[in-house]
Amino acid sequence: MAERLSVTGPDHGPWASVWATAQQTQPVQRRGRYVPESLAHPARMLPAIAAHAIAAYTRHGDIVLDPMCGIGTTVVEAMHAGRDGVGVEYEARWADLADANIRHTLAAGVLGRGMAVRGDGTRLTAMLPQHLHGQVSLVVTSPPYGPTVHGHVRPSKGGVAKSSHTYGDPDADRGNLAFQSQGQLVEAFTQILRGCRVLLKPGGVAVITARPYRVGGDLIDLPSAVISAGLDAGLTPVERCVALLAGVRDGRLIARPSFFQLNAVRRARQAGVPLHLIVHEDVLVLANPHPDGQLRLPASLSARTPETPS
Repeated sequence: MAERLSVTGPDHGPWASVWATAQQTQPVQRRGRYVPESLAHPARMLPAIAAHAIAAYTRHGDIVLDPMCGIGTTVVEAMHAGRDGVGVEYEARWADLADANIRHTLAAGVLGRGMAVRGDGTRLTAMLPQHLHGQVSLVVTSPPYGPTVHGHVRPSKGGVAKSSHTYGDPDADRGNLAFQSQGQLVEAFTQILRGCRVLLKPGGVAVITARPYRVGGDLIDLPSAVISAGLDAGLTPVERCVALLAGVRDGRLIARPSFFQLNAVRRARQAGVPLHLIVHEDVLVLANPHPDGQLRLPASLSARTPETPS
């Protein structure tokens, strides 16, 4: 897929709503910055997406929170940017990797601090210390897309073998959001955002990445569900941006699809269904109103003069 595109952002002139966050592939973005075991996580946020959000909506010394932090991408990027990162992760395996990535980042001599807590993101206010309530400037997170994701492939006899393509054990732990129905997921995510609102400063911002996905051929509009969850949690939508999952070269998109996405699109087209490759994430930006109900945004959002991500 190659489309003409005019991109603006920290490397492309005035700030705008299209984020050029995949100029480098995910492995290149993580190389040396994260422990190698991080690649095992089945659904990692691009580091450049977290870094872009942190540069756009915070200043040095601010606190950044990810209530579903996985291997700690948001926390690590906050630390590199001179912010303090706080992460919460439900699965022990990923919480341990988040800890490892935080230690790796501290060893690099960064200015920011970081911490990861293992626990249920729907219980944020009970888990995190009281002194953080009302002190967080930015939340950056993404809800799960279901129990299975693309993961990794390698050639095997008769085809390919998949690895790192699931979350935890659905039979052992039904509390994992990845195994909930869409309705249960939205309800739980609303609860998470309610906790985020308690932790956010008045005027603080939540940046949530999501995209529509298909289940049994049906399109699930996750971005709209996230907006509804935010509204129910008392947050106010203020921006809707696009974070590219494709590179931009000479005004054209260079798609970087997974093997599974390419295979699914090819099969759909062979069946006469005009699917296209996914080349972006929706970025939903919501703000926490002040106690009087007024929405007074911080200078980092209203002035639109972000720092350049490190």
